[in-house]
Order: sequence, then structure tokens, then C-alpha cells
Amino acid sequence: MGLTIVFLLYLALKTISFSLIQLFNIFGLIVIYFAMRRGEIFGACFGAGCGLIQDAFSLGVFGVAGLSKTILGFLAGYIAKKIDVTPPVRNFLFILFLLGFEFLLWALLSSFIFSQKLFIGKTFYSLQPLTTAIFGSILFILLGKIKYLSPDLR
Repeated sequence: MGLTIVFLLYLALKTISFSLIQLFNIFGLIVIYFAMRRGEIFGACFGAGCGLIQDAFSLGVFGVAGLSKTILGFLAGYIAKKIDVTPPVRNFLFILFLLGFEFLLWALLSSFIFSQKLFIGKTFYSLQPLTTAIFGSILFILLGKIKYLSPDLR
């Protein structure tokens, strides 16, 4: 259900403006959310699936986002198991660190495969980890309050 909603949101953002896709990493956010809830193995598998779906709609090499989201899901589940990342500031830093690492990994893989410097100068890609972390930490707080108010959503 969550993947379907994110997929439709991705298509809607892409229809509105391609800059919104560059500004928000919604597939990365859902991978982090489910990895936090279900663990590193589920996060890695879910990340691989989300990354391949994202790769299918991009113009890049198929598999780069799949690989980087697989590692993102594993790290998110592993770290969330070791550290309590539910407090708002810690959650923001957790998401920012993971998305920054995923962005760096994606950029390195892309530049390695294309054998040229990755140009992100006049795009919003460099702001993506920060904007997604702000949006994600607010969203995770709201989801926590909704779950707290409605026990059958747990």
C-alpha cells in the first residue's frame, strides 16, 4: 500500500515539475520508514525494489538507484535497531545522514559507470538530502501521532 502511494506521488510530482523529483527523494524516504519498522533485511529487499522502480522511470543506468537504495535500506534498518531514532532531532539527523550517504553513493556509482564527471550544478539534487530530511522528519512525527491516536494502525 505504501509503495503504491509513493509511486503515484512520484508520478504526480514528475507531472507537476521535474524539479520536485530532484528536490525530494520520496522513494528513499519510504525505504527508511519501512526499514526502521521492519529491520535491515526487509529494508534491503524493499530498497532494491524501490530503487529498481525508480530506475525504470529515470534516464540513467538501470540498477544504480537499486543498488544505492538496497544499501540505504540495510543501513536504515541496522542503525534503527541499534539507536533510538524516534526523537525529532535525532530522526532528522538520521534521515539527513542516510540520504546524504545514499546521494553520495549514487553519484559515485553514476560517475563510475559513465566514466565522466557527474554534473549536478544547476539542479536541485544537492539540496535533496536536506529537503527530504525536513519533510521526512515532519511526516514521521505526524505518522507517529496518527498511530498513537488509532491503535488499530499499529
